[in-house]
Order: sequence, then structure tokens, then C-alpha cells
Amino acid sequence: MKITLIGMGSGTPAGLTAAGRDALLGAELILGARRLLEQLPAECTPDRAALYKAQEICARLQCADIAAAAVVFSGDTGFYSGASALCRALDAAGLPYTVEPGVSSVQLLAAALHRPWQDWQLVSAHGCSCDPAAVCRTGKPAFFLTGGSETPATLCRALADAGWGHVKATVGENLGSTAERLVTDTVETLASLEFAPLSVLLVEPCPLLPARVPGWPDEAFLRGKTPMTKQEVRAAVLAKLAVRPGDTLWDIGAGTGSVSVEMALAAPVGRVCAVECDPEACALIRQNRAKFAVSNLYLTEGRAPAALAGLPAPDAVFIGGSKGSMRQIVDAVLAANLAARLCISAIALETLQEAVAALTAHGLTAQVTQIAVSRSKQAGALHLLMANNPVFLIVRE
Repeated sequence: MKITLIGMGSGTPAGLTAAGRDALLGAELILGARRLLEQLPAECTPDRAALYKAQEICARLQCADIAAAAVVFSGDTGFYSGASALCRALDAAGLPYTVEPGVSSVQLLAAALHRPWQDWQLVSAHGCSCDPAAVCRTGKPAFFLTGGSETPATLCRALADAGWGHVKATVGENLGSTAERLVTDTVETLASLEFAPLSVLLVEPCPLLPARVPGWPDEAFLRGKTPMTKQEVRAAVLAKLAVRPGDTLWDIGAGTGSVSVEMALAAPVGRVCAVECDPEACALIRQNRAKFAVSNLYLTEGRAPAALAGLPAPDAVFIGGSKGSMRQIVDAVLAANLAARLCISAIALETLQEAVAALTAHGLTAQVTQIAVSRSKQAGALHLLMANNPVFLIVRE
């Protein structure tokens, strides 16, 4: 039996390639989603079955006693298509087949906008988790397939909440059909509109903070009266933690969120969990998160170690404040991930002693570094060095 997997493009006869149409006309059995079966050319066989799960399709083909069968998919068979799962199932069953690709929705939208699409970032938010703000942090136009709970409006709302409400975006509805419609507006406006189920979203490049090494100036953060980890110490903390782009990171006793923000910028496709119990500090963390557009920073309001329950296992952890619960916090961190990279800051000698004791209780060696920073201050014609409090950084070895 000859089996052909066919991409139907927009799902209408007009979206078929010539090779795809020929394969359909020669098929004695056609399988696929009901919407597509209802749009087949009139000359096609009436022997059709509305199946879309790979194993069900494979089982039906195995018992079919015919010369040719076709399975239809919307869009292109190679672009987030169910065809990939069916290919694996057919390979496992030993059934030979051919693939006739179709026109994808990204091609249809690009053609409708009279634009090339080779520089777009292509993402599916259909049936899978998606962080649109993380996607749009690349500086490229971002194309989203939508569906289910993720609509153009929900994706735009997430982008607006990340501080990019003014960015332009386009929604393409029912592409390739007579009901095709393009809507271009700001992300904030599109977030309040409703669109057809068959829609895609193109977000223009979002403005990004300049790329730089960790250690943003203190003045870049909103701080109020909340204590903040200073620039030189922040840079050293991220170096001690060896933060990587996809890390899951905890910042315990986050204060203003300055370390959390630096973590989020250094791990753009990771996740940062800031834990803070002071309401005023929590408000500052939210403000700094919005200012730096780091949607991968998540705030947990509460006191550690209780507030750590339920957080995703960390790759690296910074403890900037413990409220007298250093031993219990270190216990909770190592219970979540015994191999977590860990850095603790201390100003008081008592805190230094607690941190070392908490690590040695687990059989770990504590490596201690002291950072003493002085900054110049003009006094008339002179410049005097004004010392900040020495800070100890305690790292597990």
C-alpha cells in the first residue's frame, strides 16, 4: 500500500500543492482531522475517517486492504505538525510512506505582510508551555503558533505585563482562506481583543537592555530604604555562583531584588525565584522586575525556610538574608538539590560563623572571601576614599 502524508497548508483545496492534490485524488482512503476532511477537493474518495492520533491512524492503515491511502495535516508537515509523531509510528510498524509538505502558517503570514521570514524566531504556544517574554528577549521578530488556552491575546497580555505593551505586533486570522484578516497594533491593544481560533501572532523586536557583564550600577535599581547588595559584591556573587543561561536560581532574602535581577539577566532562559518577607522590599522587587523587563523573575513573599517549599529545585542559590534561620535555610537548599552551587553573604561575624557551621554540618568545606570596597568622594579639591562595610562571601566547596 502506498501511504502519503500531505500538508494541506491553510486547510483548503487552494492550499494544496500539485503533488499533494494528485496524491489525494489517487487515495482510496483519507484520514485526518474532521475540519480538513470537510475541505477536500470534491473528486476525492468519500471513504474518509476523522482520526488524528498517530497510533489510531497507524492501526487503521495496518488493517486497510487498499492500494493507496493519504493522511492530511494542516500547514506544513515539518512545522510543529502531527506528522512527526505519525512518522515515528509508521517507522516502528514497518510501513513505508512518503511526505508531501504543505505551506506553513509562517509562510502565509510572511506573504500577506510582503516580508521575508528567515530572521523570525519560530515558536509554538499550541498545546505546550511558552514564556513569550523569554522568547522575545532575543531581539528578533517572534512568530507564535497559538491554540487552546494560549491565544494571541493571552500572549500579548504576558508581554505587556513584562513591560513591552508599546511594541507592535500582528495577528493573522484564518490565513489563506476567504476569511483572512490581519490586525496590527500595539501589544497592549491586542491583549484586549478576541481573535478566531485559527490565528497566529508576530511580535516585532522588543527593546532590550544593553548586553553587559554583571554588576549594574547601584543607581540603576530602585531601592527606597531597603538594604541593597552593592555593585561590586553583586558581580562577585554571580561569579561565585557561575550562573548559566538556563539555570534555576534562588535569591533568599532578596531585598530590593538587585541580585535577582542580575541573575535573571544572566540566565535569560532560566528561572529566578526571589524570596522576601518584607512587604516594602517585595514592592521594590516588583518595580525592579518591571524596570528591567525580566519576566523570568518570580517573587515568593514569605519567610525562609518555610517559603522555599514548592519552589523548583535550584542549580544555584544566593542567601543574602536569613533572619536568624541560616542552618534551617541551608538544610532546605541542600534537601532541594544536594549539588546546588551555594553562596552566602555576611556582614556580621556572627552570620559568618553561622554560615560556616551550617555548611560544615553537612560535611562541606566553606571557602570564605572578604570583599572590602572603598569609593571616592570629593571633599573640596580633594578626593577621599569612603569605606563600605566589608562583606564576607561564603561558598561551598
